[in-house]
Amino acid sequence: MANRRMFSLDIVDTDKFLDMPVSAQCLYFHLGMRADDDGFVSSPKQIMRATSCTRGDIKILAENGYIIPFESGIVVIRHWKQNNYIRADRYKETIHTEEKRQIVQNGEIYEWDTAGIPCDNQPVDKRYTQVRIGKDSIVKDSINNTICTEPEEKKPELSGILLPLNDKSFYDVPLDDITMWRETFPAVDVEFELGKMKAWLVSNPTKRKTRRGITRFINTWLAKTQDSGGSRTGKGGDGTGGNNTYDTDAEWKNIERIVAGAADSTE
Repeated sequence: MANRRMFSLDIVDTDKFLDMPVSAQCLYFHLGMRADDDGFVSSPKQIMRATSCTRGDIKILAENGYIIPFESGIVVIRHWKQNNYIRADRYKETIHTEEKRQIVQNGEIYEWDTAGIPCDNQPVDKRYTQVRIGKDSIVKDSINNTICTEPEEKKPELSGILLPLNDKSFYDVPLDDITMWRETFPAVDVEFELGKMKAWLVSNPTKRKTRRGITRFINTWLAKTQDSGGSRTGKGGDGTGGNNTYDTDAEWKNIERIVAGAADSTE
């Protein structure tokens, strides 16, 4: 097996990749470094523990189409062939032949092999995610057990937490994203920090984000809060976080410190 691993800038130098939390990006690189010559990783949970990442991070990678998880616990890097070229005299085929039979190579990208698989045998690892795997993904057909196409994607449920944008519209934060952030940043009171972000954006209209950049802004804010020790909410017994007002210069300075990187990381 080759000892060198590469990563294509066409994959990792994109807004889609950089919009993910830093912990998910880190996990992607570590999975890529430990994959075999076909891109399969036999011990993703061990790598998660070694890198202090969480199931939320691997769920993010699957939902964004960077890995495919199997019921066996193994994962494969979808863009492995785009990232790596291994000479034939150094190539060693994966030992995970059962998982390899479940996917096909579409150009340089791995996809599920949907041909001939019954609808009730979709090989998705439900421990990691209920990830959507493409327009040709297989879903259960309770009527005739035939191959069927995926139903139309439902609109996400919204939280009602409105963050002002630079075009004077508002971004309604999806509930699924809040759930994901809770898993990814366990030391952070996500709703309380979203309230802080709203207050900061209201007070700094010239630094408001675009609809495209707001998610990256939120991820950066939450990551910096996690790294600085978590949320200091000062909330009462009702868990509402009070009225999200800030009475001290120290609190505002803390907000400015946390948001410094986030404010400059995206437009």
